Amino acid sequence: MKFIFNMGIFVLLAFCASAQKSATESGWKSYTNDPATIEKVDDLIRQMTLEEKIGQMTQFAGQGAVTGPEIGDEFKTYLEKGMVGSMFNVFGAEGLRQLQEQAMSKSRLKIPILFAADVIHGYETTFPMPLAESCSWDLDLMEKSARIAAEEATAAGISWTFAPMVDVGRDARWGRVMEGAGEDVFLGEAIAKARVKGFQGINSWQDFAKPNTMLACAKHFVAYGAAEAGRDYNTVDVSRHTLFETYFPPFEACIVSGVATFMTSFNEIAGVPATGNKYLYTDILRDQWDFRGMVVTDYTAINEMIDHGYAADLQEAALKSAQAGIDMDMNGAAFVQHLKTLYDQGKISEEQINIAAARVLEMKVMLGLFEDPFRYMDPEREKATIGKPEYLEEARKGAQRSIVLLKNEGDILPLQKTDGEKIALIGPMIKERNSLNGEWAIRGNREESVTIFEGLQEKYQDSGMEFLYAKGCDLLNEEKEQGFEEALNIAKQADKIIVAMGEDFNWSGEAASRTNIQLPVPQRKLLMELKKTGKPIILIVLNGRPLNLSWEDENLQAIVEAWYPGTMAGHAIADIISGDYNPSAKLTMSFPRNVGQCPIYYNAKNTGRPLDPNQWADYKSSYLDVPNSPLYVFGHGLSYTTFEYSGLSLSRKTFSAGGEIEASITIKNTGNHDGEEIVQLYLHDQAASVTRPVKELKGFDKVFLKKGESRTVTFTIDESLISFYNSDLKWGSEAGKFDLWIGKSSADESQHVEFAFE
Repeated sequence: MKFIFNMGIFVLLAFCASAQKSATESGWKSYTNDPATIEKVDDLIRQMTLEEKIGQMTQFAGQGAVTGPEIGDEFKTYLEKGMVGSMFNVFGAEGLRQLQEQAMSKSRLKIPILFAADVIHGYETTFPMPLAESCSWDLDLMEKSARIAAEEATAAGISWTFAPMVDVGRDARWGRVMEGAGEDVFLGEAIAKARVKGFQGINSWQDFAKPNTMLACAKHFVAYGAAEAGRDYNTVDVSRHTLFETYFPPFEACIVSGVATFMTSFNEIAGVPATGNKYLYTDILRDQWDFRGMVVTDYTAINEMIDHGYAADLQEAALKSAQAGIDMDMNGAAFVQHLKTLYDQGKISEEQINIAAARVLEMKVMLGLFEDPFRYMDPEREKATIGKPEYLEEARKGAQRSIVLLKNEGDILPLQKTDGEKIALIGPMIKERNSLNGEWAIRGNREESVTIFEGLQEKYQDSGMEFLYAKGCDLLNEEKEQGFEEALNIAKQADKIIVAMGEDFNWSGEAASRTNIQLPVPQRKLLMELKKTGKPIILIVLNGRPLNLSWEDENLQAIVEAWYPGTMAGHAIADIISGDYNPSAKLTMSFPRNVGQCPIYYNAKNTGRPLDPNQWADYKSSYLDVPNSPLYVFGHGLSYTTFEYSGLSLSRKTFSAGGEIEASITIKNTGNHDGEEIVQLYLHDQAASVTRPVKELKGFDKVFLKKGESRTVTFTIDESLISFYNSDLKWGSEAGKFDLWIGKSSADESQHVEFAFE
């Protein structure tokens, strides 16, 4: 009988083991498709308790930074139970090592923590904010800055970044435009790929095991940039066709580039908050695009579904987000508090939990954390890596190439080194240091950023020129004019005036929407008083969004859009002002004439009553008080030299499926300086089954030409460039006629041809 009893126990245990499904048996699809990785994850899932799996689906915030509401649930309680899958906003190799040691000692199965941070445009070496950097149109530069950010962050223990943000942004009121690549889909796709490649630094998934690679995160899925009224977190109401045409493509491009993770957006789509939207995360992301990585919510996004009115309480919110396909809860404690109860109630299956936990575990296996949980936490490597001189030099190059010359009347710039000339340096941004890095400068030391004053002083130190300084007014938006008198006295003594003005860095970024997108009142008043002196004025603007610079454009000789240039700001701006670097950047967001035009973007639809800008007529789609056009168009940016476009030609006038056309144009540097030009190709489908934009960017090339040099630039047009989503959301092409332009900006139509697709 004893033998029979033991055999019964054996059979019972065998039954229990077989009942514990692996991740693969639960329906999990591996990101890597690597047999060893799959085996490791499956083995872990079989051994884990339900609570341990739910713990892997949970992320907690440290105290390094706060980007949302504080959640009272203390992460240490779960750390002691081995139920923390990830942590973010904790920094430094030594500190992270201590946390990892706690996790490893408490975790029954020795499962390491995945540490994350918002490494957006640099870790400690801060590069220009992403919108600024996108104005370089230099994909190699953007990939390299992301790579350097990853080198520094991984040396400090961070192996997952919440970047890149690939939301298309067309409304200057929205503060988070600073974090993206602007208004265009085609350029946004290219930049998304470059940044994913830079952060992840991989050619294949095996490269993730290197200690200087990190997981990238495509955010925020989806249409966050279309928030109504440009107000952060607000409702989004767009058609599915617009989702496919405008907001999906950069995310799909991230998947093509192998992005490992996605983040949900705060907004709702068609009445359903994104974080609980099964259509987005199951139907599109998983089923249609076959994304096999991990999805994390944004900060407390599950909890916020209660305020959306989509869930009655946190338990229901947890249920809806889990059913939608969310794998990890960022700092909301919804999963860790409620998934077990939902499982007990039969509302969530163990298979669903297995799949989500497996996706998290696979990321950790890929990164090599099970082999060495401390591989990213080497204080010596951290000390040797962060702030390398070559990184600072790359930050300077990045800033040079991101600064846009908006206006240069009479070629007042570059500022020649003229012995005895007096230059007035006026404005709150001349010696400002705190704002130069912009928002999301996660660990950049603001006290180490180079001011404009310091950059100009160094640049012109042996020139014999004299710089006179007055702050003039305060940076903050206050009705104060103290300092005007001193500034005006300085200006009257000078031959030329350089004024540096802009926004405090907190005025852009998350939760930083604005309805007034002009320079603050005291700054504008000071500019008006300086204008009365009759002296030439060069305005340097530092800001995180397109501004209404209508008065400034009409009244000042030169305007330099410097954005927030980062650690090497002052040196890069001085390089531009002096002409040591010839500006080459071009806008990736349109600048409105006033806030009433927002949102404004070049690739709009024509409407049934389009306005001919050369002929005024009543009852057209227009304003009574300003033109339809922006102040500065997408693709606009000046140089200290001039470029002539001529001889646009096509290799053939028609092509069909499987064929292609080559479009060629000659670019000549006709000025007195060597320089770079961003050549832009635009297409327009003249008539289609679904209305098409008036033009769309479909190619670009950045070319360097010495003065007097000419070059032929050639683009290839194939079926992919003329395809679109029809009314049934099917991707394909249609026969018809197309306009083609190659020019200096989206408004340049001087070089135009037509072709047909048959």
